[in-house]
Amino acid sequence: MFSRRTLLGGAAAGATALGLAACGGSSGGGSGSTAEITTLKIMAPLLSETAPDPEGQLQQAIQEFVGMPLDITWVPNSSYGERVTVTMASDNIPHVMVQTGKTAEFAQTAEAGGYWDLTDILADYPNLTPENKEVAHGASINGRTYGIFRLRDAMRAAVILRKDWLANLGLAEPETTDDLMEIARAFTEDNPAGDGSATTGLIIPAWNGYGNNGPYDLWETWHGTANVWKDEGGSLSPAFLAPEFVEANRSMRAMVEAGHINADFATMDAATWNEPFFTGKGGIIADVSSRGGQLMGLFKDADPEGYGDKVTMVGNLKNPDGTLWALPTPGYAGYLTIPKAAVPTEEQLATVLTALDKLSSEEGQRLLNNGIEGVNYEVDGGESIPIESDEATLIASDISAFAQIGSQSNGYLGYPARPEGEPEKELAEKRLAFHEADLEHAVFNPGAAYMSKSYLQNGAILDQIVVDARLKYLAGQFDEAGLTAELERWTSSGGQQVIDEMNELFQAGSN
Repeated sequence: MFSRRTLLGGAAAGATALGLAACGGSSGGGSGSTAEITTLKIMAPLLSETAPDPEGQLQQAIQEFVGMPLDITWVPNSSYGERVTVTMASDNIPHVMVQTGKTAEFAQTAEAGGYWDLTDILADYPNLTPENKEVAHGASINGRTYGIFRLRDAMRAAVILRKDWLANLGLAEPETTDDLMEIARAFTEDNPAGDGSATTGLIIPAWNGYGNNGPYDLWETWHGTANVWKDEGGSLSPAFLAPEFVEANRSMRAMVEAGHINADFATMDAATWNEPFFTGKGGIIADVSSRGGQLMGLFKDADPEGYGDKVTMVGNLKNPDGTLWALPTPGYAGYLTIPKAAVPTEEQLATVLTALDKLSSEEGQRLLNNGIEGVNYEVDGGESIPIESDEATLIASDISAFAQIGSQSNGYLGYPARPEGEPEKELAEKRLAFHEADLEHAVFNPGAAYMSKSYLQNGAILDQIVVDARLKYLAGQFDEAGLTAELERWTSSGGQQVIDEMNELFQAGSN
């Protein structure tokens, strides 16, 4: 639900809770002190190779705006989760710790009192008050808010197509799943490239997990399958046990059997997903819309003049009867959390939240996401335009790091970047339009906030039952009866206890 390794519980399986000793008061390094906070200590993941210079122009500007120095520990993203565990068990805990997801470890530590419960506090800070209530509820842990979620687009789904192939065949962009099936057939059988080369319609890589916005999840949602959990009159049931799940995969299997999907869909490396599209071996990708921009960039590098004719996108597709069910993302990527061991008093908490509130204001968001106006960018027509200089290059490098400590849960207030060329502009405008329209038909996960203890213990095994059942059915290894039997085995293998626990939490949260 939140990553490729999760399914129904909203948390990675197999993690263990931190001992309560790590959540109580501690000493050393300022952690646990009741003194006034005069330097804000933060730990955050680093996604680039170089951490920002504490004496650099951007950090100095952010500190001046916040009104206090920042002591930021940047940790390589690849080892960040391990560092969180070690840090929370140490005597040098930061005032603000970025959590990159709703992991079991985070949830268990939060419910044990390791992080401040902000449920009844954030309303006092206007820039920390969530804009989207659905996202805020899904980001909660069993209905309680233990961190300020880091906003991400709630709608990202797109169908990316070879624009030139559509033109060559005289085909319109798809509006329904039936349209897409016909385009996949034509892209496979009707010589879309015009040179007689072998082509495939829909490209799908090996995709682990369920409920993580993959191409199969998109197809199932478009056919009416609920988003991971289905609310049936106030009771939750797994979406994959509903008839719509089987019906959706029936039509997907028909495309596989007809050869309209790449034959290596079960093994293709996801890191090479762009290659068949770019090299003319396939013409459709169902993924996030940012991939459309990536692909356009590849074509631009190869042909700076004619790249605008290669890529187009549409949003979520209607089912054959014209109904639109759109698959949203969780709408966030982790949290800014405040460990009680480092911030033991309400006065200190107010200091930390005031600083974070400033960072999520319009000016704060623009510092974190755009940089320093007049130094590394200028504004024209509400869009940011980069300034060319060595100084600007340094600031632009730092922005990717500082964006990790912003929440934007009150809505994104930074400047959008101006597209490089007219084709990019047209694609960006189209993307924004269909995402906005699709959000009105979003099918949110009613169980996103709740975390079953049984799932935390057995989730990896339960996940694999569903993933394997779907994949083997699509590959023709068994029929619909076999698919149904495998899915029902999920229930008898511990899934029923997950259902019971989820419903207990769901009923309590509804009262």
